[in-house]
Amino acid sequence: MSDRIHTLSGYFYEYQKSVTEPESFWARIADSFYWRKRWDKVLEWDFDGPDVKWFVNAKLNITENIFERNLFTIGDRPAIIWEPSDPSEEGRTITYNELYAEVCQFANALKVKGIEKGDRVIIYMPMIPEAAVAMLACARIGAVHSVVFAGFSSTSLADRVIDCKAKAILTSDGNYRGNKKIAVKAIVDEALEKSSVETVIVCKRTGQDITMVEGRDHWWHDVIEGQKTTHAAEEMDSEDMLFILYTSGSTGKPKGVVHTTGGYMVYTKYSFENVFQYSPGDVYWCTADIGWITGHSYIVYGPLLAGATTLMFEGVPTYPDPGRFWAVIEKHKVNQFYTAPTAIRALQAYGTDPIEPYDLSSLKVLGSVGEPINEEAWKWYYTHIGQSRCPIVDTWWQTETGGIMVSPIAGITPTKPAYATLPLPGIQLMIVDPEGKELTGNSVEGNLCVKFPWPSMIRTTYGDHDRCKQTYFSTYKGLYFTGDGVKRDHDGYYRILGRVDDVINVSGHRLGTAEVENAINEHPLVIESAVVGYPHDIKGQGIYAYVICDMSHRTEDNLINEIKDMVSKIIGPIAKPDKIQIVPGLPKTRSGKIMRRILRKVAEGSTDSMGDTSTLLDPDVVTAIIEGRK
Repeated sequence: MSDRIHTLSGYFYEYQKSVTEPESFWARIADSFYWRKRWDKVLEWDFDGPDVKWFVNAKLNITENIFERNLFTIGDRPAIIWEPSDPSEEGRTITYNELYAEVCQFANALKVKGIEKGDRVIIYMPMIPEAAVAMLACARIGAVHSVVFAGFSSTSLADRVIDCKAKAILTSDGNYRGNKKIAVKAIVDEALEKSSVETVIVCKRTGQDITMVEGRDHWWHDVIEGQKTTHAAEEMDSEDMLFILYTSGSTGKPKGVVHTTGGYMVYTKYSFENVFQYSPGDVYWCTADIGWITGHSYIVYGPLLAGATTLMFEGVPTYPDPGRFWAVIEKHKVNQFYTAPTAIRALQAYGTDPIEPYDLSSLKVLGSVGEPINEEAWKWYYTHIGQSRCPIVDTWWQTETGGIMVSPIAGITPTKPAYATLPLPGIQLMIVDPEGKELTGNSVEGNLCVKFPWPSMIRTTYGDHDRCKQTYFSTYKGLYFTGDGVKRDHDGYYRILGRVDDVINVSGHRLGTAEVENAINEHPLVIESAVVGYPHDIKGQGIYAYVICDMSHRTEDNLINEIKDMVSKIIGPIAKPDKIQIVPGLPKTRSGKIMRRILRKVAEGSTDSMGDTSTLLDPDVVTAIIEGRK
């Protein structure tokens, strides 16, 4: 029985059922999966805890639902099509049978290296098929994977290794980024000077020289040699941890978002099939990296649970030229294409010439993820890539939600530029004012909350449950607070307005302002700093840093470059401030709180609507900052 929605009236019917009878709604969808033991109860929940359990006491292994459930019927179907960074290098197509054999082989190798159920394994790898194999092999044996984006610095990697007490790191010798070779293993070695693991397994990708530590470091090809290509999957409880994914927090210390097995499985497959209207035989391509939640849910787990063919791309949109995305779509006859507004805006800047040589007629659905898409980019994407015939699913969701929450259903929900439109079945949204009072009806604007649990939601933050409670469940009692502002228009459609807390969304990647400030403050001549987001034509939001410095030893340009390099080294290039302004002071209240609202206004250049600054400790600081920006 398919759980695909086929009509708009079908969507409203399913949505209504999911709200009035949520437990029987999700039980019906969960029934199509393979469970070793069925649940005793669909849901137990308490948002004050928070304590949420889906499919209580059910037993399963998520990989059995990718492989054993499907192999008899789709074993020869392509599971992963891999497209390398360099178009002249040969790619790979891996069928479900072949992927099963590789996952089992690597699962056996992990067991031989002493990795057991519950152990945490860090995956720090480029976009190669082995990265997906690594995730699935961990899930197969019940180890908890934590993928770290391979563009993060050694310090960021070490922080995550320490926080989750990782037993192993799976990595590569290097990776390709455009025409550059990145030394991945060297970053792991540097991270392990500050932390330690028992085992490092290295996949050969670039062939560059690396250091291998005897007893600790092993080549991927050596550990799988002679291993069987079958493996009996570990039995997991529905609420056993599947993975930890670190996201930037407002305190500067990254927080490990925990997702569990059963609910995440049910929701990612359901949302994938419906949002993208995936049909067997389609080729689906999400351009994200597996280091982010989008890669987990909509490159690996969602598509593979649905028996889809998922395309994995190692490269960047502009290498070897800005027609690369369109060349890949033509080559593999891609049907669903899911990318970020940042990429769309970057390619829009090159005009339509790079598109013209390519046949994009295979496209059926376009998707947008990572941040709200602006109207201009939406229209360009629709007109020039979708040739005014492909619906755009503008999806809103978060690391913490595990899956898409608000989105059109492709070809079914009428769309509006820059609107995420309507919640998926099972998602009960609420808009509140700053005091937590519900704003009912249409044509309202406030803070976006969710009032009822959904299967793929965050369960805790690893090792610090109180932080989970404080961050998501304590702002408004009895509600999950998303941290985003939202507008519900006269048609009841939702438009996400972006962060209302101290998190910046750079190219779809969330960075806590405190994390960036901590990195800036490491510079010996920095006295204090404050970071805000500001509108950026390509990235959506750029990073604007206000820095108080001891200027007696440096010229301003030198110091600014040193600070940028320092942030890049500590967090990674993604966090490098776009603009740094050296300031004499920061606007603070008498209690010492930095007034970021004022700093955001200055960064945006809208200094005529500052609001009241008389309550500040030193109102003259604001004048000096405005003058300095000019």
